[in-house]
Amino acid sequence: MIVFLFSAGILFRIITIQYAEGEEWRSYAETMGLQVQKVKATRGNIYADDGSLLATSLPVYRVAFDPFLPHDALYNSHIDSLSYLLSRFYGDMSQKQYRTKLDRARKNERRYIILNRKEIGYQDKKVMERWPLFREGRLRGGIIFEKVEKRILPFSHLGYRTIGTVSADDKGVVGLEYSFNRQLAGIDGEALFQKMTGGDWRPVYDGSEVRPKDGYDIQTTINVDLQDVTESALLKHLESHQADYGVAVLMEVKTGEIKAISNLSRNSNGEYYERYNYAVGSQGAREPGSTFKLASMIALLEDSNINLTDSVDTGNGEMKFFDETMRDHKPGGYGKLTVKEVFEKSSNIGVAKLITEHFGSNPSKYTDYLKSIGLDQPLGFQMVGEGVPYIKDPTDSTWSGLSLPWISHGYELRMTPLQTLALYNAVANNGKMIQPLIVKSVKKANKTIEKFESKVLNPKICSKETLRDVKLMLEGVVERGTARNIRNDKYKIAGKTGTAKKVENGRYTNAYYTSFAGYFPAEDPQYSCIVVIDEPKGYRIYGSDVAAPVFKEIADKIYALNTELHQELPDQRALYAGVFPVIRNGNQYDLSMISNELGISNHSETSSDWVKTDVVNNSIFWKDNGIKAERIPDVRGMTLRDAIYVLENVGLEVTVSGRGRVETQSLLPGSKFPKGTTIKIELS
Repeated sequence: MIVFLFSAGILFRIITIQYAEGEEWRSYAETMGLQVQKVKATRGNIYADDGSLLATSLPVYRVAFDPFLPHDALYNSHIDSLSYLLSRFYGDMSQKQYRTKLDRARKNERRYIILNRKEIGYQDKKVMERWPLFREGRLRGGIIFEKVEKRILPFSHLGYRTIGTVSADDKGVVGLEYSFNRQLAGIDGEALFQKMTGGDWRPVYDGSEVRPKDGYDIQTTINVDLQDVTESALLKHLESHQADYGVAVLMEVKTGEIKAISNLSRNSNGEYYERYNYAVGSQGAREPGSTFKLASMIALLEDSNINLTDSVDTGNGEMKFFDETMRDHKPGGYGKLTVKEVFEKSSNIGVAKLITEHFGSNPSKYTDYLKSIGLDQPLGFQMVGEGVPYIKDPTDSTWSGLSLPWISHGYELRMTPLQTLALYNAVANNGKMIQPLIVKSVKKANKTIEKFESKVLNPKICSKETLRDVKLMLEGVVERGTARNIRNDKYKIAGKTGTAKKVENGRYTNAYYTSFAGYFPAEDPQYSCIVVIDEPKGYRIYGSDVAAPVFKEIADKIYALNTELHQELPDQRALYAGVFPVIRNGNQYDLSMISNELGISNHSETSSDWVKTDVVNNSIFWKDNGIKAERIPDVRGMTLRDAIYVLENVGLEVTVSGRGRVETQSLLPGSKFPKGTTIKIELS
């Protein structure tokens, strides 16, 4: 038996099913325009490592109205005011047109009309709830606010492809949204809906609803400041070289936590955007080129008594291996080199000769070493779609006499940038290879539901002696070798350049895949990083010219955050003690006035209000501090008054400790931030 009660225009349902199949209920429900539909659960949030929101679902509302519900006196006394407010708020129809629309619907006993297709936010909803008629509520005033969840990225397109997107039905499509969809999505509920004239559905609250269970939150390892630094550096160099796409991944050495990951592709208009995760996915699995020489040298040093000072004759830069000619980048060749110099100068011939001479009679021994490190296996990364590495061995049907010398310098194999980075990170981590990590935990409010830690993939990729030697060679690449253009006096970088010719239709072309992988500071590695730039245009086509400068720019900006490594203020004091007081940062008018009063020579290079100082001989030069909207200002060296004024004026919340001038700030100067972000400054 099925009984429907209609009272005051409101549908209540009391169902008693005495039929085994329920066909009569379904038939009657369809006749009445009734249908059980899903009620969406609220999708969980995605957080950065410091709790900043990377993705969240915010409620928006569609405003509908049942004009038949209010009684005549209530309707007639308020309809004009309501029509006026609707017209002023939406701006699509006049007051008279809204009045006509509502009167017609009431006359025709319409039970549900959409007032406007525009969705409103929570604050607008609170305002509307105080309007005439609407303030009487749903049952007396007829107002219907239908909640819809919208996925919002507070940092806009920062890390867009890594964070991922959701479909119209709120399911993860790519990125973390897809890989962790089960945790984020929650469980939908269900409720009874009635189809109204015009095709819209109105919920019928009859007590039979099943409440949805909201999704869990996930906390990532991504650092917003470092992501911004990485993405900005990569974009600048991609535009400079008009490359097809670029990848940059930054990882903490000890933990394996990925702090930044950027993938930028060029579209037909020449603009760069995040289209595909080349760092992780199968499309990013390529022949790495010379960055793979690290693996070859590990195998060689592990299986031989060779010393870094032993010599290798690389000849005039060309050498025949069967019917193929191998070439070094330097015209005329390098001649005789030490083993260490072979690596530092990235001699293809030198590496190929060493590997062929030692493993030529038993190439399986070489490929077995590569596999023992773990280079033939996926990392088991948390994001779905990791590319599978491929290391050719003598059992492969395509193996030939050319395979061993070509594999030795990064051809006839495939690895993703993230897989290459894991090898370099293992060297920086004293031989321990760990699984990269991008999600630390799954949470419900403050309760941890699931926690993730990096797994040890290989506790010891090589002996201590080999590790010592390859570290020396990696540092030598930057000190004296192919990447000496990124050498600096402040801290040491260790790494390796890579330049591989691309294959099209089975043949190598003059298009290049460039890279640089390494870690810093070399003496106490904190971060490892890989940069890949695919098919750069112009005369600069090598990893040293294209990818390595991106690495250095990222490293420099991270180094700049570590104020413990900087002694600029004490150095300035010591150098100019007795000449004039230390002046570092502040308002140009104030600082110039003080300098003039004290008789200190000062000159300006900018008309900006906020300046930094540069000391030249016994004079001060004012330089633009570059304070911009939605970017973190650099307030180091400012007085507390100036620092608070600058920070609060760009929309930051400020917490302070210490006394004196600003010594350190918690957020990276120049990086993006959402309004309301808190910055900590320390004075000394």
